[in-house]
Formats: sequence, structure tokens, C-alpha cells
Amino acid sequence: MKNSATAATESALAERQELASWAHARLCAEYGCPVAFFATKDPLSELISSLLSHRTRNQDSHRAYQQLRARFPSWDEVRDAPTAEVEAAISPCTWPEQKAPRLQQILREVGQRCAGGPCDLAFLADLPIPEARAWLEQLPGVGPKTSAAVLLFSTLRRPAMPVDSHHHRVAQRLGLIGPKVGEAAAHKQLAALLPANWDAQQVYDHHEVFMFHGQKCCYFHTPACGRCTLLERCPFGQARVQG
Repeated sequence: MKNSATAATESALAERQELASWAHARLCAEYGCPVAFFATKDPLSELISSLLSHRTRNQDSHRAYQQLRARFPSWDEVRDAPTAEVEAAISPCTWPEQKAPRLQQILREVGQRCAGGPCDLAFLADLPIPEARAWLEQLPGVGPKTSAAVLLFSTLRRPAMPVDSHHHRVAQRLGLIGPKVGEAAAHKQLAALLPANWDAQQVYDHHEVFMFHGQKCCYFHTPACGRCTLLERCPFGQARVQG
């Protein structure tokens, strides 16, 4: 028989799961689902692209990626090039002086861990998602957001959910996670609120519409709570409009 603490924990989880499902339906109605996948990169290319995007505007990281591919047609060439040349190629992104040696370090480690086999990371399709994410997160500089992005956004199309700052902000204000839960810890907690049988498209839709909402309504400064489709169940929004 369950004790009261266990029952309360399970009840709270069920409530948050219902709230996540409700918010998903509302946001899909607002922004349109299914959302078309924006990328068709192989997993290794997605890994490099994701690392370039850290703390960088999308247009700048995209330009850095395009310049890198134009200068070095293969990832082996990036790995073996003078670091200064890689840094120059990715100059549009933030901290190219840090990211260039990090990219080369990752490419060397991927090559070593593939043990002479193909190193495009396609083998991650055959691993259970927790194992695939753990493999990626052993690489330097790769955390839960990047590992999920590689699995979901790349041609692997695995149902692993990344959480960016916009997604995190909306989820926190809605009460899906606690006020002190950081982005890294939020991945596991928010993934636990999704149905276990969701496919990659549904997980992608969930992430994208939460991100869209953070970009278009639930701003960091002066969120537009008065026109928010989630307002009726958002504690943060209710406090603002009533206060």
C-alpha cells in the first residue's frame, strides 16, 4: 500500500502531466502542428551545428556553420586543420576562439570512440535513447540540450526533447517545473510529463510551440499575458493581470 508521501508525489505528477497536455493542445492550436522539421543534417553535422549555436543568435550560428562547410568540405578536414583557420571560419558565432579548439577536440574524440568505423553517429539510431544521450554527453561541452538536439533535429529523428531558454521560461511560469529548476535539470522533469508513446514529430511539436510562445508572447521582459492562450491556467500570468 502506498504511503501518503508517495501518493501525493504521484498525484502532483499526474496533475502536471495533464497541464502539459493541455498546454500542448492550446499552443498547437495557436501556432499550428505538426511543425515542419527545420533541419535535415546527419547527426554529426547536427552536433557541430548545435555546438556553434551555444549563446549565439540563430542567423549568426547558421552563417558560421555555412562558412565552416564552405572552407572545409569534410569533418576530417576540420579536425586536422590549423585551429586558427577553423576559428576564422566560424567567426560569426560567439567565442570562436573557444569553440574552434572544442570542435576539433570533439571530432578527434568521436573518431577515437568509433574505433575506425564510420563516424557520422548514425549508430545512435540503434541505441536506447538514454544510452544514446549518455554517449553524446561524454563528449566535452555536450550537455542535455545538445544531446537531445542531435537525436531529435538530425536525420535520426529520435523522440528526445531539448529545452531552450524560451521553452524553460514558459514551462516555469506555467508551473510545469519549480522556480529554481535550471535548464539542464528541466530536461528530465519536462520529458517525464510527455506521453511515453509520443513519436519524434509530437516531441518536436511540443518543444517548438513552447519555444514559439516564449519568442512571441511569453517574453523575458514584459510578457504579453493579456493575450496569452495559456493565461487561464498560468499562475505567473494570473498574478500579473490581477496585480
